[in-house]
Amino acid sequence: MKELNRRVNIKGGILSPSELQNIIKYASSLGLETFHFGSRQDIIFPAQDAKGHAIEENDNFNLDVFSSDIQQNISCSYVSIDIFASTVWLRGSTYLYILEQFRYEPALKVNICDPKQQMVPLFAGDINFIASSHEDYWYLFLKLPGWDPIYYPALIFTWDIAKVAKEIEHIYQKVADVEELFQFLNESIDTNNRVIEKPLRVTSRPFPYYEGMNKMGINEYWLGLYWRNNKYDLIFLNALCEFCIENRIGKICLTPWKSFIIKGIPKDCKLALEKLLGQYGINVRHSALELNWHLPVGNQRALDLKKFLVMNFDQNDISTYGMTFAITMKRNQKRYFTTVVIEENKIPEAVQDFVVRPTYNVLNAKNFDPNTKKYLVYAQDIDQMDLPAVLLELTKSYFQNLGEVTNEDYTPNTKPKEVMEIEVHQCQDCHTIYDPSIGDAVNDIPVGTEFADLPASYHCPLCEAKKDRFVKMTVEVV
Repeated sequence: MKELNRRVNIKGGILSPSELQNIIKYASSLGLETFHFGSRQDIIFPAQDAKGHAIEENDNFNLDVFSSDIQQNISCSYVSIDIFASTVWLRGSTYLYILEQFRYEPALKVNICDPKQQMVPLFAGDINFIASSHEDYWYLFLKLPGWDPIYYPALIFTWDIAKVAKEIEHIYQKVADVEELFQFLNESIDTNNRVIEKPLRVTSRPFPYYEGMNKMGINEYWLGLYWRNNKYDLIFLNALCEFCIENRIGKICLTPWKSFIIKGIPKDCKLALEKLLGQYGINVRHSALELNWHLPVGNQRALDLKKFLVMNFDQNDISTYGMTFAITMKRNQKRYFTTVVIEENKIPEAVQDFVVRPTYNVLNAKNFDPNTKKYLVYAQDIDQMDLPAVLLELTKSYFQNLGEVTNEDYTPNTKPKEVMEIEVHQCQDCHTIYDPSIGDAVNDIPVGTEFADLPASYHCPLCEAKKDRFVKMTVEVV
């Protein structure tokens, strides 16, 4: 039997307390007492109910609640805004607006992330939008199935993210390379791209401690909660949702680390929330050794190995602050997003009839920065009992190099192009550009019509601002 059953996509990992209550109510109707959180900020129902019976389709079972096998959750770093470092122009409302534009369920993994934060991986999707220093513009890094990883040769406007992602999903299998993709998108949809003036730069920072009750501004707090076994008790979660509704706390945010964060807790509610946590015996201060692990959901072997390693680290007073670890049962997996990866080797068929302990390979991200997407083999075929010593040596190397490698360039790997300047007019309200060489199909303005020749009644095709809201500007095009 499969270890996991059904998945509920939570767009961006953001849901209201009432939405979570509805999911809890449905899980309870199936006989579940717990469910899991997934690495794509989604919710996963276990394959068996509390009595160990397989969950099967019956009168209570509604397949529409779950995502299909081809649908992917959209991951985003909204969870980090206002509590961790962030790009200066990004706001929570920016993420919410972008997610609202996704009126379809993507079949490709979409990530929408801030490079200043460390909570949500930047490059773990098929289509990765990464905030640039220019307000409302994003780098686009593609790891499409069957493609070599590559940057899109232009910055994407905030308002265009959803339609660009949708169009890429429809066409990427029909084009030969990113140049052809770029040309097709420019011809098929109206976008407000911007020329890439400098490569994406990402500063490597230690992974943050994200659990417990923490200050958020002057009169608010945020709470991070984590369960060791990733089995979240439905009765407690329902009581927590009731608390949020009563105190007008509007959002609950799931993280890729199978935990969740509640932001904007009023100061005068802090004591009542602490009482609620105490009544249910909730531990809100796990060791940092435990919070920085990424495990396959529902895999008991991986959980047991983590417990063994964390216990050994704790007994020997080993610090792993700022590091992250992953345990995987899949050899040569390509989408790691942690500092260190512990990879289980498959037991050879010739000895499968004998009791043989598995061996492990240990990999570390280049410069201990998982954003590089490059992993180096540190040790191979290591017995479980020898893993703590190997990881200890690796942590020493990490701390020796801590702070030495920063601001690595992630240069778009596209060919240099000839750049020329053209004169256009831009709407001051929404930044839409009117280019005479393109015209305006929405307003039936033919190609070649100069801005001065537009009728006085002309208005912006996007926000309907009047003609006098446009200003002349020069832009570079390739």
